[in-house]
Amino acid sequence: MRAEPDAAAEQVSEALPGEPLTAAEQRNGWVRVETAYDYVGWVEASALGGDPDEGWLHPTAADPVEYARSLVGTPYRWGGMSERGIDCSGLVHMSFRATGRLVPRDAHLQEAAGEPVDDPRPGDLVSYGNEDGADHVAFWLGDGRILHATGRRGVCAVLEEPEPLELRARRRRFFRF
Repeated sequence: MRAEPDAAAEQVSEALPGEPLTAAEQRNGWVRVETAYDYVGWVEASALGGDPDEGWLHPTAADPVEYARSLVGTPYRWGGMSERGIDCSGLVHMSFRATGRLVPRDAHLQEAAGEPVDDPRPGDLVSYGNEDGADHVAFWLGDGRILHATGRRGVCAVLEEPEPLELRARRRRFFRF
């Protein structure tokens, strides 16, 4: 899914096979679509086809953190939501989706939809950013450790690690779904 109807436009997310999409507008071989979790973007019309998979939200995992751990080592890719590449909010979205639960796609929307908590437990989420909003999200594992997809130079993958000091300084809040 692209921000604009152009192959060179920023990838904002992925529409995965079998996922239900609603077409909103067509332009020059592109279709503006909306996902079941209210995410909007442009896809090439030639990429659309087939019927939605009735079981697209069927649970395949019992716990979002367990699912996220199965993606450790996956390369980081902005807008990615699969084992080919995934970003931080895509990791959270897909981990909950694997349990049959839909949560928003982007970090700032996830933070807004979650219930704030003062005393985080392992499996809660932690957001990072500035006064304008969250721009990164991770699973809190406890004891100062996080599980996240990072595009940090020299890493660029899904990993478990102690919360980096540069993220700790930008921590906004803990929350849960």
